[in-house]
Amino acid sequence: MLKYLLFMVFLIPLGFVSKMWWVVQNLLFVLCFLLIIDNCTGLCPWGLGYNFWFDNLSYSLVLLTVWIIILMIMASESILSSSFYPNGFIGLVMMLLLLLYLSFVSTNLFMFYLFFEGSLIPTLFLILGWGYQPERVQAGVYLLLYTLLASLPLLVGILYLEVTSGSMTIYSLWFVNFGGSFLDYLWYYGMVLAFLVKMPMFLVHLWLPKAHVEAPVSGSMILAGVLLKLGGYGLFRVYPFLESIAVKLNLIWFGISIVGVWAVSLICLRQVDVKSLIAYSSVAHMGLVLMGVMTLGVWGFKGALALMIAHGLCSSGLFCLANISYERLGSRSLLINSGMMSFMPSLTLWWFLLSIANMAAPPSLNLLGEISLLNSIVGWSSLSMIGLSLMSFFSAAYTLYLYSYSQHGKYYSGLFSCWGGSVREYYLLFLHWFPLNFLILFAGPSFLWL
Repeated sequence: MLKYLLFMVFLIPLGFVSKMWWVVQNLLFVLCFLLIIDNCTGLCPWGLGYNFWFDNLSYSLVLLTVWIIILMIMASESILSSSFYPNGFIGLVMMLLLLLYLSFVSTNLFMFYLFFEGSLIPTLFLILGWGYQPERVQAGVYLLLYTLLASLPLLVGILYLEVTSGSMTIYSLWFVNFGGSFLDYLWYYGMVLAFLVKMPMFLVHLWLPKAHVEAPVSGSMILAGVLLKLGGYGLFRVYPFLESIAVKLNLIWFGISIVGVWAVSLICLRQVDVKSLIAYSSVAHMGLVLMGVMTLGVWGFKGALALMIAHGLCSSGLFCLANISYERLGSRSLLINSGMMSFMPSLTLWWFLLSIANMAAPPSLNLLGEISLLNSIVGWSSLSMIGLSLMSFFSAAYTLYLYSYSQHGKYYSGLFSCWGGSVREYYLLFLHWFPLNFLILFAGPSFLWL
């Protein structure tokens, strides 16, 4: 693990200094393959001092993080070829990679909190520095207010845990029993709220569409691909020692999410902005992940991990497609981005492939995750079948709406020519789609290593 940590630390000054961004990208490919080879050969150093530890959950999310960061750099050619601080952009991305890596491998809850909050700073600078519209300042304020206000109770909860149990190490807390006093119930709400906002749960999701719409393509990719998964990862880590309280109170979050997933799906059907539509679909998918985690069952946990990884790849690819159209047309409106099959027919195939993955068609990893989650959720509460049926129907409806409205119909009359696309863009989309459909081959009796 130490070699990976040093690898990322030394990439930060290289990103700030080097004019050749492709050097950083190739080094990240090397890092990604080192992670894969070390795990496959059993050489992966699972433990390191200073409260850092790799387990299978951490490993899968670290690998997703490195992969999405590589694709972020590949998608940001317009930023890297401009004169507006391209080195600063690469340096910020490398800092974000390091902070996310440390978040996923920390076993000390206080260190996890520091890196969890620290990842907010590079993301904020990405939105404020390289965003598209003046409203990016408002989006940054929303991002800060929602996440920081919800994270303060988490900090208080971690300190309360240190006082009562004498430890902040995740694995030693599994054997501590809570759930007797009124303070324990308050502590439960404090520990869980920050992760619910980060996912985000319905009713505290308003920061996400604003951040996605105003962020550059790299900001949208890392938000959808990895940062939303920090909330799910945090719930995975704290629920083993919150279980005695969670079985009594999880129904609250479950009820909000079951209503929220189909309500957000209805909101998707009235969106005109392509990025806003994809952002709201992320809220719906993460609501399903949240319900799976709340069941506290094996199928729920495994399905949640599968859907988190699948959503990270699929949603990031859809944001890339939206950005490719935006670079050609200068607008994200579906009223202008219609009839694109006439101008970019090769890109229509990628819209189709990633859209059907978004609605959980086989053989994508989304299908595996959603089947597992539906199993778990219906087993936990049979009444949830109504909300899940509506969610499945409307999920297909808004995905078909996005695909058919953007690719078919009458094209914008002011559009005279449109370039078909570059090899870099098709390679970028392939690197999203291939692991999304390849990982389902590893779905065995104990799928996804959990």
